Amino acid sequence: MEHATLAFIGGLGLPELLVIGTIAVLLFGTKKLPELGRGLARGVKEFKDGLKDSSESSDKKEDPKKE
Repeated sequence: MEHATLAFIGGLGLPELLVIGTIAVLLFGTKKLPELGRGLARGVKEFKDGLKDSSESSDKKEDPKKE
């Protein structure tokens, strides 16, 4: 069975993720990681909302008779 991978990640498997997780815990500590995750999630959400808003506003500008 072949694993699906993202093109920019390549062959990132469980051992690599464990190493990355261990390094993150050593660098930031267990108390800071949830805060970093929440901040990252908020940033991604705001980015998606911004893309959605700009897409909607550009659609309205292109064809105002659509409404």
